Amino acid sequence: MRILVTGGAGFIGSHYVRSLLDGSYPGFEGAHVTVLDKLTYAGNRANLAPVADHARFSFVLGDITDLGILARVVPGQDVLVNFAAETHVDRSITGAADFVTTNVLGTQRLLQAALESDVQRFLQVSTDEVYGSVAEGSWREDEPLLPNSPYSAAKAGGDLLCRAYHRTYGLDVRVTRCSNNYGPYQYPEKLIPLFVTNLLDRLRVPLYGDGLNVREWLHVDDHCRGIQLVLEKGSPGEIYNIGGGVELTNRDLTARLLSAVGAGWDMVDHVADRPGHDRRYSVDCGKIMAIGYEPLVDFDQGLAEVVRWYRDHQDWWRPLRQARPGT
Repeated sequence: MRILVTGGAGFIGSHYVRSLLDGSYPGFEGAHVTVLDKLTYAGNRANLAPVADHARFSFVLGDITDLGILARVVPGQDVLVNFAAETHVDRSITGAADFVTTNVLGTQRLLQAALESDVQRFLQVSTDEVYGSVAEGSWREDEPLLPNSPYSAAKAGGDLLCRAYHRTYGLDVRVTRCSNNYGPYQYPEKLIPLFVTNLLDRLRVPLYGDGLNVREWLHVDDHCRGIQLVLEKGSPGEIYNIGGGVELTNRDLTARLLSAVGAGWDMVDHVADRPGHDRRYSVDCGKIMAIGYEPLVDFDQGLAEVVRWYRDHQDWWRPLRQARPGT
């Protein structure tokens, strides 16, 4: 089996690739994995260093909107898993065009290339943010899409194209929508790695608004297991939510991170809320649980391990912080 993983040098994509190649997914031990990645600021070859010399791994530098590269890389692939996306909400507010280009046009070009190359299965990795904000209860997969940021709107556009390619052309497309991820190798602009790396350097951390926005947290390993489950046991044309089952306000999460690093609330700056900030996310995972999913990583243990990972891998994140504007 040949699997093309787009965006495979990013945080979640690289975890999936490493898991594929270390035999974590029974039945896929012999798969050849090709990563196609543009290596933007969040794509990092160091994320793939553990498998760089693997006999069943290859890497292609390129953009998913580049038709020439797609014509060269997609033919012959059996499965395409699309992680490639612009993902940071704050960046989308100040520069929406890149998000539309990658998340909408890029997805369409991948779908078309997969269709023309007879790819057997296409899995689109999406986000719970396409649903908007939910005051109570949890989103099901049939909820209307009400995105509130340029990032989530662009991801929703990609999801709708996936639906269209399944309905119009019969392409086997499956979509997963995950809650907030955490884990090792996450680029240090997202909340958990930003706070941990700042606090390790005795720098203050920004808490938006009143800090009561609620997010559901999912360890990257549980997320990738869910993706693999949908790839193997999901149904064509269907959408599957993947959640971690742990809901916390940003204030509660901040308190846990301060405690983990041995810092106090004097290290927190209360800053103005960002525009369009969704109040609460929560996904109903009944559909994916029906095919065998359950989150396995205990949040407190997982968070402690992540803090320890960033403390022990400063050679990984320090160059990224130095290259990031404003640091």
